Amino acid sequence: MGTHFPESLPTPRTPAGREGLEALLSQPRSALVGLDFDGTLAPIVADPEQARAHPDAVPALAALAPKVAAVAVITGRPAEIAVRYGGFAGVPGLDHLVVLGHYGAERWDAATGEITAPPPHPGIAAVRAELPAVIEAAGARGTWIEDKGHAVAVHTRRADDPQATFESLRAPLTDLATRHALIVEPGRLVLELRPPGMDKGVALREYAREIGAGAVLYAGDDLGDIPAFAAVEKLRAEGVPGLLVCSGSTEVTDLADRADLVVDGPEGVVRLLENLAHHSAP
Repeated sequence: MGTHFPESLPTPRTPAGREGLEALLSQPRSALVGLDFDGTLAPIVADPEQARAHPDAVPALAALAPKVAAVAVITGRPAEIAVRYGGFAGVPGLDHLVVLGHYGAERWDAATGEITAPPPHPGIAAVRAELPAVIEAAGARGTWIEDKGHAVAVHTRRADDPQATFESLRAPLTDLATRHALIVEPGRLVLELRPPGMDKGVALREYAREIGAGAVLYAGDDLGDIPAFAAVEKLRAEGVPGLLVCSGSTEVTDLADRADLVVDGPEGVVRLLENLAHHSAP
């Protein structure tokens, strides 16, 4: 397209991505920066309770947030957990940050420190009670159940054969979810049972509309980020420039194939945010 970006910024491989990056740099005041948490701002770890944001993530966000319309961390985790593990509370410069937890069902605003959330879906309590027996019947040893309040996730990363255990649980967990009007969302060695109608694409699109975003960046690493990629693609079709960023890994390739930019995990995401903050128009 003829656009020359600073050498410290990678050039998107698609025309739409280059247009999105140009809009983010030239008109940051109308831009929405959307980010997944696990695998994007925080390295993936065997125990999800030990996940923490990359040490340079908060400084990078604090440098970028005052220059853009908003920064939204969109995650399947409860908002309060993402805020705590991310270290987002009480940080100067992050007034424009929101955390959309449970795929947008919960919202934490840095400006107020308050969380708003609906009551949990009734099927979650039933699944929570039945899940251990279903896992035992499937012979899936080494799994770990994460209670997210509005969802329940089964992790297989600690199993002797994580991928085989993951595959063996797909059918029984889908049956369990269906009985209680829930869906199963697969991720990186995790299967999450949650209510339908909640996904990162809906959350991103609704928030972009709320703030009247004139450009959108979304960075993710997992299958659960595909709806957010689709939301950006739809916004681009409606005339809103957008940039799709994959926090690269060897575990998920679908997202990388669809992205305008692939960066080297959370480290690469943080460096991209730093450079956007540095090169964005005042």
